[in-house]
Amino acid sequence: MPIIDVHAHWGPWPFHMDVGSTRLNLELMDRYGIDLQIVSAAEAVTYDAVGGNAALREVLGAEPRLRGYAVVNPNRVEDSAADLRRCMDTGRFVGAKIHTTYPGRSIGSPQMRETFAMLDEAGVPLLLHTWGPDVALLPGLLAGLPRLRVIVGHAGGDAWQEAAHAAASCDRLYLEHCRTVADAGRIPYARQAGVPVERLLFGTDSTLVDPCVALGVIRDAAFTPDELERVLWRNATELFALPSPT
Repeated sequence: MPIIDVHAHWGPWPFHMDVGSTRLNLELMDRYGIDLQIVSAAEAVTYDAVGGNAALREVLGAEPRLRGYAVVNPNRVEDSAADLRRCMDTGRFVGAKIHTTYPGRSIGSPQMRETFAMLDEAGVPLLLHTWGPDVALLPGLLAGLPRLRVIVGHAGGDAWQEAAHAAASCDRLYLEHCRTVADAGRIPYARQAGVPVERLLFGTDSTLVDPCVALGVIRDAAFTPDELERVLWRNATELFALPSPT
């Protein structure tokens, strides 16, 4: 069965880890049968959004199995809007990424509201790093932004119950459950809360985390074959307007 990974990274991180090359991305993809991976640049997330996105543009031009997220900085909305257009115009980027920790802006901050409005106007999906109970603010923030669809990265992290209820109450929130701690029952809880299988996506956090962790979470969620197809690739093709993998 095809697999599309909607949450991955390219480039070195400021941790004691030997990650950074596209070679490692592709090795892990081959090891676990991942056909397509959507990545953000580590430099763009942690340090310089515009510079990191520019470096990723070069990488994506040479790697047909990778697509990109343009990282946007909520502290520099106008610069990020222009850079997002540059990235999307290449045809190799499929959405935007915001990491709340590194720019120091919480989900409920005025800067994040302004950035959400910009992304709603742009009409591109957003992968949002979430960790903590402020994930519950998302339905209210999206109420006046009809075009913006948000992937709740890590499904709230330690606030996965709050994330489940937020996604159940807003049809433009998608849950993606990758994280380093494989808490049991996260996906069944979300489904019991009312999140349909059409808004569950597969992400790995590769290359920071080995994809086997996320694959184990999916294995234990007891999906039917049709549901598994939706989660592993079909939902992603619909959200990002991607061709079906072969």
